[in-house]
Amino acid sequence: MSQRRANRPFIIGVAGGTASGKTSVCTKIIADLRQDKEFKDGSVHRFLHIAQDNFYRNLTSEEQSNIGAFNFDHPAAFAWGEIVATLQDLKEGLPACIPNYDFVTSSRQAEATAVDSADVILFDGILAFYSAELRNLYDLMIFVNVDDDTRLARRVRRDITERGRDVLQVLDQYERTVKPSFTQFILPTKQYAHIIIPRGLDNSVAIDLITQHIKWRLSERLQSKTNA
Repeated sequence: MSQRRANRPFIIGVAGGTASGKTSVCTKIIADLRQDKEFKDGSVHRFLHIAQDNFYRNLTSEEQSNIGAFNFDHPAAFAWGEIVATLQDLKEGLPACIPNYDFVTSSRQAEATAVDSADVILFDGILAFYSAELRNLYDLMIFVNVDDDTRLARRVRRDITERGRDVLQVLDQYERTVKPSFTQFILPTKQYAHIIIPRGLDNSVAIDLITQHIKWRLSERLQSKTNA
């Protein structure tokens, strides 16, 4: 392994339908890695989790005035150039700024969050595999596969408790845009995954195998640095 390649972050893309547990899977992977005595030293092994949801573009005034009709699960809802540029910078070891998105107002907050690059970067989102440019940046691609009924129930709970929606709003949006977009744009990207995790966070065996693979890659990288 070349020194330049050894110094690059190990970037993992995590895709899946709405409320499939992508964030929970990423959180679990990082937590498990931090529990390993070999990787507890944050100065040696650092972990960064980025959500695609932060990269929703700003809506036009017309879109804001008719926000109930806007499809937030369509590729056009995201700032793709900004996503790609951010991950490219991080892959080169450069710092980046991550936008902060307010789901109650459906708009970006004024201030972004500055982050440094890391040894392992997890990027999760419904359309994490949609862009070929993004796919080329990943070292590993994981698709979290959970049945539709479970995802709908989770989305209803989340949107009511965290995003100020009522149940009729959530169900209407799911029927009009969320479910059709999953079929048209998200599900087809499952073909790009290196690993598919059925049942999401409940699949502890799959998550453990992924964690072990990442540990092996980190150890390999550390050994390459030591030899250099």
